[in-house]
Amino acid sequence: MKILIIGNMGYVGPGTVEQLRGTYPDAELIGFDIGYFANHLTHTRILPEVRLNRQIIGDVRQFPAEILEGIDAVVYLAAISNDPMGAVYEEVTMDVNYRSAVRIAGLARAAGVKSFVYASSCSIYGAADDYAKTETDALSPLTAYAKSKVAAEIGLAKLASKDFTVTCLRFATACGMSNRLRLDLVLNDFVAGAIVSKEINILSDGTPWRPLINVLDMALALEWGVGRKASNGGEYLVVNTGTSSWNYQVKELAQAVKSVVPGCKVTIRTDAPPDKRSYKVNFDLYKKLAPNHQPKRDLGVTIEELYNSIRGMRLSDTNFRDSNFMRLKILASLREQGLLNENLSWSWMKSVTKPATTNFAREIA
Repeated sequence: MKILIIGNMGYVGPGTVEQLRGTYPDAELIGFDIGYFANHLTHTRILPEVRLNRQIIGDVRQFPAEILEGIDAVVYLAAISNDPMGAVYEEVTMDVNYRSAVRIAGLARAAGVKSFVYASSCSIYGAADDYAKTETDALSPLTAYAKSKVAAEIGLAKLASKDFTVTCLRFATACGMSNRLRLDLVLNDFVAGAIVSKEINILSDGTPWRPLINVLDMALALEWGVGRKASNGGEYLVVNTGTSSWNYQVKELAQAVKSVVPGCKVTIRTDAPPDKRSYKVNFDLYKKLAPNHQPKRDLGVTIEELYNSIRGMRLSDTNFRDSNFMRLKILASLREQGLLNENLSWSWMKSVTKPATTNFAREIA
């Protein structure tokens, strides 16, 4: 078994690599990542990539096709990964999240890869009605990030075949502890804010709905996608990935954090304009297709883990939202230092105005 994890040096990657290594102890695991966030490690004694056989530093927009030789499965995690980043880097978001994903999937099929697993998002439901959305409901993407995921799903659907199984996992909003922690996620932000300032400030009226999933349960689902057969869901599958018990209003999440963090108070802007990004999601199909890969962590456990880990990191900066725990801040800092250009390419790389399949891949032994 030979598995390529593209975008393994982000928030989801470390847990995914550990999950795959545990399930496939004898597999050859290869990582491919541009390395924006590689050195932003949290609460770990080892480099997560030591569980890999190889780590390749590269840009998905210049992905060398030869890397796919002998690969059995590809996991595509690479993304400009949230709404604020997508708003600033809209074209790059489409290039990385959509165009590169579809192009690499096409290369993978041509190379004889059997399985392609794509990390999509429930955010594509956008402004939703009160009922929980299923996979057949209309999509209403509101942001560049969400639109890129819709476009990728459409493009990937055209590539699936009897010899090339495509699985698009529409993940609920990620949360929980990772070896590359992000605090620009709603629950993680609430826990960090509660720790450093003893207060959670909800910038909306608190009523928007969000489905959540622990980042380690995302890894479990990705492992299921790698091993999924076409007989279980079809050659091309789009599936909401999470659990229906994790549909929460934002104010409910804040109260749950308050119950764990001593002395914390919650402030809600009752006069705030409504947040249109509100959606509940139905996860029954995932429960049916993947009964042995259902989420194992609940909200209380996730908050406790975040609370204990962030306290162990001695986070004390009330301005953590301007820190390197925020992905957009890291990119801004790298640009200010002249290390990244406006297209988020490393300054020493060739322009990525046209996709290239050769020339840039530097392997770390």
